Amino acid sequence: MSIHQVMRYLPHRYPFLLVDRVTDFKPGEYLEAIKNVSINEPYFQGHFPIRPVMPGVLIMEALAQATGLLAFKTEEARNENQDKQQLYLFVGIDEARFRRQVEPGDQLHLRVELLRVVRGIWRFKAEARVNGDLVASATLMCAGKEIES
Repeated sequence: MSIHQVMRYLPHRYPFLLVDRVTDFKPGEYLEAIKNVSINEPYFQGHFPIRPVMPGVLIMEALAQATGLLAFKTEEARNENQDKQQLYLFVGIDEARFRRQVEPGDQLHLRVELLRVVRGIWRFKAEARVNGDLVASATLMCAGKEIES
């Protein structure tokens, strides 16, 4: 899924769109995506000027955006909510862990797996890797919200 297709599903735009491409997915199961981390990212001006590091909360946000994409693709495959405009909102995070810093030039590989959906709350296992090394992980939750045009 190209960036143009990603933008059809996610409402985020620069500088807050944190998924550059979806490399693989299976509706109802998993989604894999990448975020290319560039020195031109606006947050590097202040985090940290001497040694730029991607903020951990933005790594989690990138993973959360990937969960939204998987939720959209899953509902699309099930032919659910096709006639409604919907957003997936980030509603929870458990067991977040950060294992190493992400720096300019890194390519962040995102993988989210759907664990279950209970009463409209989608629960995912989420991992971010750089060069195969785990840099962050968490259990993330999102919920669909119908929006009016």
